[in-house]
Amino acid sequence: MLDSLITHIHSSANFLSLEITPSLSASLDSKLLYSLKSFQKVTCFVCTDSPLARLKPSSILSSFKLQNALQKPVICTLSMRDRNSIALCGDILAANELGVRAFLSLTGDPINLGDCKESKGVFEDNSLKLAQIITSLNEGYAFNGKELASKVQKIYNFHTLNSYANNMDTLVNKMSKKLASSECEGFFTQPVYERKSAEFLLHNLQKLNAKYNRNVELILGYYPILSFKAALFLRDKLPGVFVPEDFITRLESAAEIGKEEEEKVGFELSSKLLLELQTLSNKFHFMNPDKFKLFEHFF
Repeated sequence: MLDSLITHIHSSANFLSLEITPSLSASLDSKLLYSLKSFQKVTCFVCTDSPLARLKPSSILSSFKLQNALQKPVICTLSMRDRNSIALCGDILAANELGVRAFLSLTGDPINLGDCKESKGVFEDNSLKLAQIITSLNEGYAFNGKELASKVQKIYNFHTLNSYANNMDTLVNKMSKKLASSECEGFFTQPVYERKSAEFLLHNLQKLNAKYNRNVELILGYYPILSFKAALFLRDKLPGVFVPEDFITRLESAAEIGKEEEEKVGFELSSKLLLELQTLSNKFHFMNPDKFKLFEHFF
């Protein structure tokens, strides 16, 4: 299942992933699973790892349960925030036998954003360290250099990438570092709200692929904005995201008229954006895990 997913990602076929954040519960939501099974256009699911440092069930065990229940591949998000190298290496090794073998490497959001402020972030290193652990395991060695008694099934690593920076060249440098230091199948970007940002990232990744002899894909993050409040949150609270002033002003004016008008304008702006981005790429990651009906509207 996972091996065919990787082949699909690197092909010219449409790729569409859907983000899932498990609820704070000991079991999966049966209604949610029933709904997700109907999403035939989804290529794979991406299970988050306590996003914004808000406590959720284990991303590895949730990915295992989701993959079995949905019979579709799941990319498991792993954060350096909550685990050191010993825990990460051990978790990935154990997950391998369960069939959880695709990971999205994150440094992780800071604790002060979340709902567990008495906790302490580990942050032993950034996401590059996690990617290097995966590369080492694929080569037959634990992160401490000890040889594995039995080889792992191939583990696939993905990186995240901001969609915007005041100096866009810093994003190119980050891509270059990640490509040079470890295996990588693709970059999942933060939500993209400008055509020129997508063009910049696609163009520079193409150049870097040629430089490093890689075939890494760019998967554009897509998060429709349907309210003025959401636009402000994304602009002010989500690092690496740029929301154009046109989005802000038009949604603000619509909000003054009423909720219905606000949503109407949000749908118009988000639909227009998606059509523009689809002229550049056919690989997208839908990032609103709380509103799956929106996914059906846009895709």
